[in-house]
Amino acid sequence: LLDLQVAALLPNVPAIYELHFGVPMSGGILCTLNVRHDAAMVSVLLKHSGAKLIFVDQQFFEIASNAIQILSKNTTTNSLPKIVLVLDKQAIGAVSQTHFSANKLEYESFLMSGKHDFEVYSPKDELEPISLNYTSGTTSRPKGVVYSHRGAYLNSLAAVLLNEMHSMPVYLWTVPMFHCNGWCLTWGVAAQGGTNVCLRNVTAKGIFSNIAEHKVTHMGGAPTVLTMIINCPANDKKPLPGKVAVMTGAAPPPPEVLFKMENLGFSVTHSYGLTETYGPGTVCVWKPEWDALPPNEIAKLKSRQGVHHIGLEGVDVKDPNTMKSVPADGKTIGEVMLRGNTVMTGYLNDIQETQESFKGGWFHSGDLGVMHSDGYIQLKDRSKDIIISGGENISTIEVESVIFSHPAVLDAAVVGRPDDHWARPPVHLCS
Repeated sequence: LLDLQVAALLPNVPAIYELHFGVPMSGGILCTLNVRHDAAMVSVLLKHSGAKLIFVDQQFFEIASNAIQILSKNTTTNSLPKIVLVLDKQAIGAVSQTHFSANKLEYESFLMSGKHDFEVYSPKDELEPISLNYTSGTTSRPKGVVYSHRGAYLNSLAAVLLNEMHSMPVYLWTVPMFHCNGWCLTWGVAAQGGTNVCLRNVTAKGIFSNIAEHKVTHMGGAPTVLTMIINCPANDKKPLPGKVAVMTGAAPPPPEVLFKMENLGFSVTHSYGLTETYGPGTVCVWKPEWDALPPNEIAKLKSRQGVHHIGLEGVDVKDPNTMKSVPADGKTIGEVMLRGNTVMTGYLNDIQETQESFKGGWFHSGDLGVMHSDGYIQLKDRSKDIIISGGENISTIEVESVIFSHPAVLDAAVVGRPDDHWARPPVHLCS
């Protein structure tokens, strides 16, 4: 079914949002590429995906052109992806008239050439693919994760619920739409009749300015974005017009960051997921009895990964060898595993990796965590990152959180360093 692949190398601009609807409506499968990739990586992903068309922002035109040039060395000209150029006055750099003429296709003109009586494609099977997302490749080579129409639909509605998104929200796009299709909120915001505020370059000043101008109600971002917000210069900050709901994910945010965000007027919800789970799969659902706790304790509880959302069948912490659940004591470490409709269909053209990741009927996340007595999970590390020193397991996440709590620390990272006696004692980098 992946013979109508359409790639996109676009930041958060209106075109990438439109493609999330236009491509599936034409029977295609959307493949959004990370704009931080270089030409060599883009060429690898274009070849792997088999994309025949690539929509490119003018800021990344050179990267796309070089990627296609790399592809041309081993591919016939007729098989190379065709570029559709998206022009934007806010983009850095300009595209020469020579390059533009050679490629002939420009986004707005391309849209105008469409048929007015076009018939929208409806999938014959809800498990047909809707998009292809590549993993970051931080732990291994990037893998092509296939999303189905059913999974995207369910995760979109689940994301709306996770964000407590009312009708007609105003969503500020700080989460890259090329990442897990914007955590499926590209479709979710539309379902709620929302307004999308696209932020091409994510800066703290831009975030505060757009919130004030457009009366933003919701946004999202990795902990690095939250850190940017709380540490920006005072003259870049503006009073919030109202409570702004923020969903954060990726690396677990230090409690200190969550505490400072709340003080600025943001309401932070912590979620957890992977590319293979369409983005957020669990959320730290708040309990009223926690309101009476001291602020620091509240922040620590909010940094947990919580329980699975309504679109997911289950999440558990298991021993990967026996597939038995670990004791819910908040101490015994196991691997976080998930299953349900909002887990990927599989990895494109990689049956062996797909079977291995679903061993025992559960998706193996590769993340290590504990299960608390109330059923909430909490991450401790990735299986490849946890430090074993002197026979003890040391969580880099916990050490980073302690270091981060010092007022003089802006950011911190903890890694293991080889040692003849202690094996891998932790060392830290701070700024």
